[in-house]
Amino acid sequence: MQKNSPVLATHDIRKKVRQRRRELDSSLRYQAEQSIYQQLQQHPKILAAKHIAIFLSFDGELNTQPIIEYLWQQNKSVYLPIIHPFNRKHLMFLRYDRHTQLARNQFGILEPKLNVNHVIPFHQLNVVLTPLVAFDHRNYRIGMGGGYYDRLLADYQKTSVYPIGIAFNCQQIAHIDNQPWDVQLPEIISA
Repeated sequence: MQKNSPVLATHDIRKKVRQRRRELDSSLRYQAEQSIYQQLQQHPKILAAKHIAIFLSFDGELNTQPIIEYLWQQNKSVYLPIIHPFNRKHLMFLRYDRHTQLARNQFGILEPKLNVNHVIPFHQLNVVLTPLVAFDHRNYRIGMGGGYYDRLLADYQKTSVYPIGIAFNCQQIAHIDNQPWDVQLPEIISA
């Protein structure tokens, strides 16, 4: 029975923080988003990057569309994750522009329709803006529970890929009971 308690605790944290994020006051949400956008626009890794992966907002997450628009204006190549069609436990990234056709995946999240001409290998990305449900002061994160980003980022230190978590301050918790497979991000930008 003790073996399952961290899973239950993580489930409870996920549920509580997702609700907190969805219920964030609209004026506080706006102020926080503006602060995060500004931090990203001035971030040296973003400024130097050519290929940036990001996600489309879902379930009360930070609105990523203004970030995407900014990246396009800066002539950055933007990529979105999709669930790998042949290995359903992994992500792959496809180039995203204003003409990209989107479809909902099994979780109801919009993602680009598969086009092999738009795929970029993970190690060719410069920055991966990473979604999260909760995080702690050590930059450990709790995601939606599928483990997609933990698998994706497991060996990111062996590449030139730089992951950055983005979240609201209300998503920070005191401590995440991290597991050996959990990836500690080098940085989380929040407001």
